Amino acid sequence: QVQLVESGGGLVQSGGSLRLSCAASGSIFGIMAMGWYRQAPGAQRDLVALITTTGSTNYADSVKGRFTISRDNAKNTVYLQMNSLKPEDTAVYYCNVKVGTLLRNYWGQGTQVTVSS
Repeated sequence: QVQLVESGGGLVQSGGSLRLSCAASGSIFGIMAMGWYRQAPGAQRDLVALITTTGSTNYADSVKGRFTISRDNAKNTVYLQMNSLKPEDTAVYYCNVKVGTLLRNYWGQGTQVTVSS
């Protein structure tokens, strides 16, 4: 129904920045929200940031003030600008969309973000 293509992960030093991108295709008219989750080794997959079609946003407490989520509606693409990165931000980052009235989840393949000290 929905396909997600992620890009922008990589290796960066502590204090640096990265920008993740995720482009959605398929049954995109049903998308209610887009966002990013992350999962470190041995940890749960947790919400990083979420944006709705109306522009409302939610952020994990650990990234507030450092990360910014945005969306280009014309391109069906969501971005995550990550500034002041810390080693504890190291994780696999997954693009997520929530579709339909029941908010069914679809996931990207994940992109590795590694922050060195």
